[in-house]
Amino acid sequence: MDHDNHAPDRRASAAPGTAPARAQRPPSASRIGRRRQTVGPVLGILDWLARLVKAGLAMPFDLALIAAIAAAVVMQALASEVPPIEALTEVKFEEPLRIFAANGALMGEFGVQRRRAVAIEEIPPQLIEAFIAAEDQRFFTHDGIDAIGLTRAALSVAKSGEATQGGSTITMQVARNFFLAREKTIKRKLIEIMLAWKLEARLSKQEILSLYLNKIFFGHRAYGVAAAAEFYYQKSLDELTVAEMAMLAGLPKAPSANNPLANPERALERRDYILERMHAFGYIDDTDFLLASTAPLSAKRYMPAIELRADYLAEMARQAVVERYGEEDAYRLGLRVYTTVDARLQRAADAALRQGLRAYNQRHGYHGPEARIEHVAAKTFEALDALLAERPRVPGLPVGIVLSASAAHAEVYLGQGETRDLGLAQVKWARRFLNENARGRAPRRVTDAVAVGDVIRLRETEDGDWRLAQVPKVSGALVALAPEDGAIRALSGGYAFDWSKFNRAVDARRQPGSTFKPFVYAAALDKGYTPASLVEDEPFELPSAGGMWRPQNADGKFMGPIRIRVALTKSRNLAVVNLVDRMSVDHAREYIQHFGFAPETIPKDLSMALGSGSVTPLELARGFAVFANGGYRVQPYLIERIEDAQGQPLFEAQPLRACMSCWVDAEANAARVLPMGAEESARAPLAIDPRIAYNIDSMLKDVIQAGTATRARRLKRADIAGKTGTTNESRDSWFAGYQPRLAAVAWVGRDDNSPLGRGEWGGTAALGIWIDFMEEALADLPVAIIKRPEGMVPVRIGLHSGEATPSRSDSRIEYIRDEYRLMTLGPDPVRYSKRAQTPPRTAPRMLDELF
Repeated sequence: MDHDNHAPDRRASAAPGTAPARAQRPPSASRIGRRRQTVGPVLGILDWLARLVKAGLAMPFDLALIAAIAAAVVMQALASEVPPIEALTEVKFEEPLRIFAANGALMGEFGVQRRRAVAIEEIPPQLIEAFIAAEDQRFFTHDGIDAIGLTRAALSVAKSGEATQGGSTITMQVARNFFLAREKTIKRKLIEIMLAWKLEARLSKQEILSLYLNKIFFGHRAYGVAAAAEFYYQKSLDELTVAEMAMLAGLPKAPSANNPLANPERALERRDYILERMHAFGYIDDTDFLLASTAPLSAKRYMPAIELRADYLAEMARQAVVERYGEEDAYRLGLRVYTTVDARLQRAADAALRQGLRAYNQRHGYHGPEARIEHVAAKTFEALDALLAERPRVPGLPVGIVLSASAAHAEVYLGQGETRDLGLAQVKWARRFLNENARGRAPRRVTDAVAVGDVIRLRETEDGDWRLAQVPKVSGALVALAPEDGAIRALSGGYAFDWSKFNRAVDARRQPGSTFKPFVYAAALDKGYTPASLVEDEPFELPSAGGMWRPQNADGKFMGPIRIRVALTKSRNLAVVNLVDRMSVDHAREYIQHFGFAPETIPKDLSMALGSGSVTPLELARGFAVFANGGYRVQPYLIERIEDAQGQPLFEAQPLRACMSCWVDAEANAARVLPMGAEESARAPLAIDPRIAYNIDSMLKDVIQAGTATRARRLKRADIAGKTGTTNESRDSWFAGYQPRLAAVAWVGRDDNSPLGRGEWGGTAALGIWIDFMEEALADLPVAIIKRPEGMVPVRIGLHSGEATPSRSDSRIEYIRDEYRLMTLGPDPVRYSKRAQTPPRTAPRMLDELF
């Protein structure tokens, strides 16, 4: 709550790295004693004289004379207590931290106080005149002390015995606001006078005005006239009307009592008083005075003009800035943080994730109301508004309270007097959730779905209809980054930040399931295997602490010896386990770390082949970026640059970049704008042989064209690749994929790691989100043509044997690294056997299940 004469934060008064001006070394005890011996009796005399005047035993003139002598004695005694003003010109005005997208759209604003420093030249002369009229009409003629005003204040003290009037000039207010406490005592007033003289001797009138107008408190945590103009009127200073200028000029005297939001009647009185003074002093003419004094109250509470709602990313940027600059400076230096976020892609990411989670929700049923309110009929709309205000804000899902319900319809109160009606058609989807695999029957009456007092969510459809909705119980994340340099282009850490601030895109460590297999196969290619090498999709068992470990394929069947290309495309579990057993776990673990995965996240046993470790969606996206950019390891980053309040650069990112021109042919009509200096940026390290990246990319394209992600063919693009993933009992649904300009990962799961339910494989929940996002993200990108690295040769291989063959039947061209063109089956060949059977028909969506 704001208070009259609110004391500003003293910590703001010193430059960063220096102590506040009042934080001087304390004087010795003997000096304090001597000062008290001098000051105490004199102040006592003043108090005694004030009582004499009240009793009629002394004349005010006598008091003034004696008081002047006493004041001189006191001021001499207090001289050593006057703080130095050298730090005054070094004051850093406080402004909030602001986070922007790459295109300059505001994403977030952080800071307890609102301060906006402006040069005196930017303040309209008429606005200065309003403050002069309100606070200090002789400002430009006095030397810091207004003798007339001070005498009036002294007489008030004499008559009342208390300091009831200030008599402060603007210069004295600057002295008080920067250095002194706000208590009304004679001692403080005398120190204030001495400081004012010092200021007038050291600074020009313009400099003093600048300090005053940038420092003064205007209520609602707004400091400085520019911040006040933005808070109360959402305007810059040059856009203010005369009436608005007078309203602002009336606030410093009593920021709460004269506040147009808290006390509009008193605020108007104060405004009109200032307008009268401006008119009397000739600052405004008759017409301006008439128009301004009859203008209606127009102030309204400021809300940051958030142009891009990306709360998870804004919070990530905030944390990074606090870590870099410290808690205090981060929120007061007016830092402007520009991120790598693409506003269009971010909106697409949020929309795709929310749509995917809502779709899951409808597949599994309605969980019931968020809360229940008793005796709704007895509550006023104001009381209901207060209850609704306590609920988290969820974009697209306004919260409401059921006021009445019958078989045919329900009335739902949304706040501020607004209601909506729900009929049976709007609630019919809401079959009750029983468990992850079962729902109740469809509602036959509206009251089967909602009841009076239910706190529920609604959603407006594209045709303007309102339906019963709910915030999904399931969670999800989506992250997209540029493979070229790791710039995060979009990130959604959950359905809504206000509902759950846990950022699953960067903090949720989950088993990646089959999305981990491409890294395992890349390790095999490094060992000398090729896409044509045969692997055994056959039963496997291994002693373990709990008995025998017997991994299974999702369909419970075996395909026998199959090529690595087929094994990856069809996501065969036993094939990859047998392969790791042959090439060794140690080799696989060591090689997979090239993609940026920490060794402690990769299990030291064969289960690693099935994605039993732990990754975050962002880490997985970084790993897939290596396949997307031709083998380079880039580091994800969010902050492109940081500027100070004046727009001067404090930090600029210098990411290591992949050689995209080495990997992708220049796309037709694909003009690209790179950050300044990007062409000279240092090259990112090669994580893997570009030829291995080429082979894996080719196989991951097959996953979409003929494997477990055929739904993505809807995008009708030949340059997309990826891998589905599902963990045991469908606890995690993944899709990790890319186009050479964008790598994106979608994840769906429950925060408590409980199962998602039947049918929720990677090719269902997560892939749908990925497709919806990439459809928008790739809309304007031409198809990328991948360059085949040097050192690869075409070899025609048999589809069953994997060996080189001259026959064109049952064969295909496979590009093999030159040194392995004569040993396509790898260092530990598996030969094709006639016992190998034709692959059995399986349910496509089950092929990528972990166990």
